[in-house]
Formats: sequence, C-alpha cells, structure tokens
Amino acid sequence: MATLIESSEQNNKIKMAQHNFQGDVGNINEHQIQFINKVIEEQDLNAKKVVFEPVGKAGDNFVANVKRINIEGDNGSLKMVVKMASQNEFLRQTTNTEISFNNEILMYTEVLPKLVALQKAAGIPEEEHLRYAKCYGALNEAPNEVIILEDLNESGFVMLDKFESLTDECVRSILKNFATLHSLSYVLKIKEPETYNQFKSKLINVWDILARNPLITKQFENGTIIILSVLDNEEHKNIIKSKLGKAFGLMLKLSEDALTDESSVIQQGDAWTNNIMFKFEEQKLKESIMIDYQASKNNSPVMDLLFMIFNCTDHETRLKHYYDWIDFYHSELDRSLNFFELTADSVYPRKKLNEDIKKYSEMLFAISIMLTNLFTRNTEEAAEMMETLNSGGFDEAIEVLANTEIPKDTAARAKKRIEGIVESFIEFGLL
Repeated sequence: MATLIESSEQNNKIKMAQHNFQGDVGNINEHQIQFINKVIEEQDLNAKKVVFEPVGKAGDNFVANVKRINIEGDNGSLKMVVKMASQNEFLRQTTNTEISFNNEILMYTEVLPKLVALQKAAGIPEEEHLRYAKCYGALNEAPNEVIILEDLNESGFVMLDKFESLTDECVRSILKNFATLHSLSYVLKIKEPETYNQFKSKLINVWDILARNPLITKQFENGTIIILSVLDNEEHKNIIKSKLGKAFGLMLKLSEDALTDESSVIQQGDAWTNNIMFKFEEQKLKESIMIDYQASKNNSPVMDLLFMIFNCTDHETRLKHYYDWIDFYHSELDRSLNFFELTADSVYPRKKLNEDIKKYSEMLFAISIMLTNLFTRNTEEAAEMMETLNSGGFDEAIEVLANTEIPKDTAARAKKRIEGIVESFIEFGLL
C-alpha cells in the first residue's frame, strides 16, 4: 500500500513539474491542470514558475476548491484566482456542484458581459458600469469544472470578517450593485427579450433542487434544531418551528410565481459577506464587488435585498437603517434605469417592491435561520464538517455536528444572530 501511495504522489509531482506548478497543488486533477496551463499560456507571459496558494479558511468556500496562482514569466507576472469543482461525488450531489458551476460560468462568460455591453452601447460612463472580476477562462466539463478569475486583491479589494455586521456604507454599496444588476435585467428584457429568456432558462435555481430533495430538507431541519438548542426564548423557538415547517413548500411556490412575474430579474442569489469584496482608501469605502454567482437565477429583486440585509447585518444596525436601505435601493434602481430613459416607477414601482418584501419575507426568514448553522461556525468546526463531507456525505457531517458540543463562541454567535433575525422581522412587520 505504501508503495502505491508513493507511486501516486510521484506521478502527481511529475505532472506538476511538467507544468511548472508548485505549492498547494492538492485536489487538482489532470483535466483541470491541463486547462489551467492552457489559460496561462494564452496570457503570453512565457511562464517559468506557477505557485498555488490556498484562498480563505475552511468553511469559506462550501462548493469550490479555491486557490490563488502566482505566475512568473519572461514577459511579466500575473495573479489569478482559480475555482475548481470538487471531485467527491457525495459533495457534488449534496451541493449541486454541476449546476452551481454551470450557473457561475454562464454569468461570467455570457450574462455579465452582455449587461455591460448594454451600458457601453448606451454611452454610460465607465465608473457607472457593473463591476465584476475578469474571467480568463472557464471549463464547463463535469466533474472537472474550473473558473479562472482576476485576483481582486491586486486591485486593493479585501474580504471582511463574516462574523461582524456590515456597516451602513458597505450595505449601501452592495445595494447600488444590486440596483445596477437588476436595472440591466429590465433593460435586457425590453431590448432583447429572447436573449433574456435564454439566460433565464439556462440559470437553474439551486434552492428549488434542495427543496425537492427530502433528504436535504430533513437534514436542514435537523441542523437548525441543533442551533435552536442555544435559545432560551420559547416564543422565538415556536415562531421558528412554525415557519420552518412551511419553508420549502413556500420556496417552490414563489419560484414558480417568479417565472411569470414581469418584475423578476437575474439576481446574484447568494450575497453574504464571504461573497462580496470591498475596496477601501484611507479607511473610506470606495466600492464593492460581488464575486460569487453560483446561485444566480431569475427571481424577485427583493430576494437579493433581504438575503443580504438579514445575513450580513445585525439587529442593531438594521434598526437604524433598514427603511433607508430600501429607499436607497429603489432610488439607485431609478437612477440606473434613467441612463436608458426608463424609470423605476415604470418597471418596478415602489408599491410592488413593498408587496414583494411582504410576499418573500417568510421564506427569507426561514432561509436566514437555516443558514445560521453554516454562517456562525468557526474555522475548526467548518474544517471538520468539510472533511466529513469529503470522506462520507451530508448525513455524516450533520451527525458529527449533532454529536459535538457547540463551542461557547459559536453558541453565542448563533444565539445573537437568531434572536436578532426574529426581533428584526417582528419589528419590521414581516412575520
């Protein structure tokens, strides 16, 4: 057995050496290596050295294996970020890896470029353009999917602490991004309805697939019960239990409604803190950029708004700014549409926005509570869960969590987050 392992490692090293790949090259198969090498060659750097580094901490990336590559060549140097699909079949099935990568590849290679092309054609100033990471190449070949992107760290963008509430200025920056993205969906619908419908049909709602899988829905409920154990307030517990019971059925119904709702847009779909990067100059926020489009789909604009607000901020911050944020989003939507001689009142009136917030709030409440089990875990817990997913499956990962005492810091975070979500939804009349 030792000889076989040594032989495998030796072969792997030989493969890497052929491509001048060094560093953290684990969990990369030959198909992915060949594609990465091809994209590097296309940059005309005459690469002599390519070093791989891990990106983020355990639990930062649930679907992809993410690495930074530093390329040194005769004609210059370059850094890229590579997102690679897991080869583990349990993990692929659990996280719908093939669909997630298909969504993101479509967004980076077709949808986002098309939306920016609309802005360029209208003569909109570059500083108003929808900003997204440059895509150097993408391989949409299961189970070897790869997306190679611009390293935004090189432009001064950073990721913030997922355990800390985003500030008012950070939230407004994201809302501006949403307004631009959503407004361009409306423009595309009007100017090129066939193109929009093609994108709409190709983007698959990952949450719908989860909602139709009894095993996954059961495990989400079990995971939530684990987190609920940190609560003392029985009223809060009862509210959560009653809402979770209807969550997945409601999710499917609302998804069906969105297909025929004229105000639906192509949304980012997963705007939590780890999927957004920020650029500061002298401690002042200059801009933000969304970096993950694996959950993108056709849906109501409020799904992006509410998901971000209730998963990236705390109750205290929401109490101060929630209503202003909704006002700000709608005004930015109108401003972006004005470039195309359209108005928010004509495509997504404020009355409709308010109605949609009420319509989608119960589902967003349930999703936010369920995601507590993922978003509040520390690095060690997330690493253990990911290791279990890689070696066994979702059942085993949940069992590990269920039979492991929740660390005090995690319990405190989860309790504060859940109580804050409940209190906010009550305060804003959303339950």
